[in-house]
Amino acid sequence: MFELRQASARGHANFGWLNSYHSFSFGRYYDPAQMGFSALRVINDDTVAPGAGFDTHGHQDMEILSLVLQGNIAHKDSAGNTEVLPAGEYQLMSAGRGIYHSEYNASATEPLKFLQIWLQPNQFGGAPGYQQKAFGEHSGLTLILSPDGRDGSLTLRQDALLYQLMLASGETEHVSIRPGRKVYLHLISGELTVLGQRLQAGDGIKIADETRLAFTAQGAVKALLFDLP
Repeated sequence: MFELRQASARGHANFGWLNSYHSFSFGRYYDPAQMGFSALRVINDDTVAPGAGFDTHGHQDMEILSLVLQGNIAHKDSAGNTEVLPAGEYQLMSAGRGIYHSEYNASATEPLKFLQIWLQPNQFGGAPGYQQKAFGEHSGLTLILSPDGRDGSLTLRQDALLYQLMLASGETEHVSIRPGRKVYLHLISGELTVLGQRLQAGDGIKIADETRLAFTAQGAVKALLFDLP
């Protein structure tokens, strides 16, 4: 089973200071057929104007991942974390029993581009958590999130894995899928073929009931690969 989620079909919101594309229902965009996939609830592709950002707001019982694609995020939260997240770094905020935070474009002259990703946890309440790390851009699969922090990954409160996938043009990555697991791939850049489907930047694909996948790059590729319960 697979379902292609084309970038052109995503929800869209433009508030002037924020231009956002929603892979799943979010905010004013609602599609009952796109309420998430397994524990994956949100993928927002955001562009924030210079000096603008999200004022202080709250979250509870959600795993919130940010990946900066261009620029820098200025982050501040009620747990005392005050950080700048540069391009290429991942930030994981576990909201736990409740946390307030703000996110701003740290530049007064250049736009900020980042992915905001929410995963529903399998542990509720508890203290909020904050993690931040750069993983580089190594060829193939790099583990970013896991429930046990294996191989230097960030620790996620859910039975899910997230990999960064980097491929040069013409390269193929073979991935084995455990029985009963689901896969979601979000293509950040380049073109990629999987299961006979050709994906372009911003596209996603939902995959279930498969045991082995082959991802082949047409041009340099950067993608996120979710292994979900």
